[in-house]
Amino acid sequence: MITLRGVQKSFGQHVLFQDASLQINEGDRYVLVGPNGSGKSTLFKILLGEEEADAGQFTIRRGAAVGYLPQENAPVSDQTVLDTALAHHEDPDGRLTAKAKAILMGLGFKVADFGRRLDALSGGWAMRAAMARLLMAEPDLLLLDEPTNHLDIDALFWLQKYLQSYPGAVFLISHDRAFINAVGRAIVSLQDRTLKVYHGDYDFFLREREAERERLVSAWKQQQDEIARMEEFIDRNRARAATANRAQSMIKRLEKLERISLPQEAKTVRIRFPQPVRTGVRVLALKGACKSYADVKVYQGLDFELERGWKTAFVGHNGAGKSTLLKVLAGVIPMDSGERILGNDVKVGYFSQHREGQLDPAKTVLQEAQSVGRLNADLFVRTVLGTFLFPGDSVYKQVRVLSGGEKSRLALVKLLLDPPNVLLLDEPTTHLDMASVDALVEALRDFEGTVCCISHDLYFLNALADHVVHIEAGKVTWYPGNYEYFKRRQAQWHEENPQAVEMPAAARQAPAKAPVRDARQEAKRRSKLETELLGLHAVLEELAAKLSDPALYADFAKVKAIGEKMEEVQDQIQSKEAELAAL
Repeated sequence: MITLRGVQKSFGQHVLFQDASLQINEGDRYVLVGPNGSGKSTLFKILLGEEEADAGQFTIRRGAAVGYLPQENAPVSDQTVLDTALAHHEDPDGRLTAKAKAILMGLGFKVADFGRRLDALSGGWAMRAAMARLLMAEPDLLLLDEPTNHLDIDALFWLQKYLQSYPGAVFLISHDRAFINAVGRAIVSLQDRTLKVYHGDYDFFLREREAERERLVSAWKQQQDEIARMEEFIDRNRARAATANRAQSMIKRLEKLERISLPQEAKTVRIRFPQPVRTGVRVLALKGACKSYADVKVYQGLDFELERGWKTAFVGHNGAGKSTLLKVLAGVIPMDSGERILGNDVKVGYFSQHREGQLDPAKTVLQEAQSVGRLNADLFVRTVLGTFLFPGDSVYKQVRVLSGGEKSRLALVKLLLDPPNVLLLDEPTTHLDMASVDALVEALRDFEGTVCCISHDLYFLNALADHVVHIEAGKVTWYPGNYEYFKRRQAQWHEENPQAVEMPAAARQAPAKAPVRDARQEAKRRSKLETELLGLHAVLEELAAKLSDPALYADFAKVKAIGEKMEEVQDQIQSKEAELAAL
């Protein structure tokens, strides 16, 4: 479908590609990896026709459609979310609308979001809508630049499954190793100014690359020994008449010898951030915490406690209340009732991807990083900035010209250069490359304070967390271990309680009777409606999951039946939500 052969590309004296070749065929699942600044985004631009190669050949099959999802800055308009996903496709029988709704729900949208205007959404949700539009278009080749950046774990798993059965080819850039292993069938490594394909997942690529390096080092050492012997022979024999000819012959052999050169070692940066003041054992607690948004109860009478040194991950479905709990713990949003208790000498720091108003637009990146309360050496500050993708002279860029991702990274740098003893981090790995994620993991492991985080990066969670808090329906359950341990325990529990995954019986009953005026009966009715809504949403998600299977579309009758059932369930949800709001 697409062929690159002998492509060269330079920017001034900086050479990105010297002899890059690649063949992308139908059904390929390629993941592009390489150091920051190696040319990954430039390669995508060449494939999109936005950049021209300096030399070499680039051909694309006639009529082949290429779709592209950038890292951020999705276009916004006054269209609704559903109209954005449909992209003006005519849909006389409702089939495409049903599919668009299924994709949107897979990406985390609720039914109530379908009619919202795109320009009223946050940047992350606008990116999800753009992704839905792209998936609906089904181009022959999907080019995805960090597609998981704006997703939670549920949406990530859905996208992962969807791409595994996508009918076209997929070529993506990602720093999420678990996602790469699940989706990619081959790794395209941009190394030594060329492209090399490794047919396997990311773990296979790492093993092969290390084996290649070891073989190269071994061959280099053998050649160095051989060169030393040749030079010794020349030194001993060039001055003697009897052996001068042999020495001259050896000199010519040595001059013609193709020298093995070792590739430049990739820089691995290990950073130990400043250590905070030591706290007592109990650092932060909630007692009887209650929090609601409009008519939705998120937490009711929640008791929660953190201890010194814990590295805790919050997990749960989209909308379960992970970010709400993190913000309540941080004191960023108030509780409706309850008590927030800080331990002795506790100082809390909160990181969100959305940092409007917390950076000075007139300062440079370096000045902003140096503006924290602690006095840090310039070299240390610049090393940390380089690790978080502000290399060289980029530290002199003004904050006002930074992208959203760059501002997010700079805010994270500031927090880590003068860390409080309790760090509450919401998606800290977004916009970081793999080396930066590794550096962050190592720094947080060494951090002597307490860390709570929300992340869709399973590698990050498994590498850092020693506790997992599962949040569901206003309840929290603790698991002593990393995310893999949590998943094993969840699987074990579902095996032992198979009925627990079924829809509650209350959701299958007849439509509700009119609400009564008695306060106790109204409270009972509210509770029943909330249970029924949970069951109906579970049914809706199950139907959406069925529609997300591309194989289903071979049977239009099934697609139509599922779409009609979804509309029926959506009507029930809207009716019950209206009744609940009235109560």
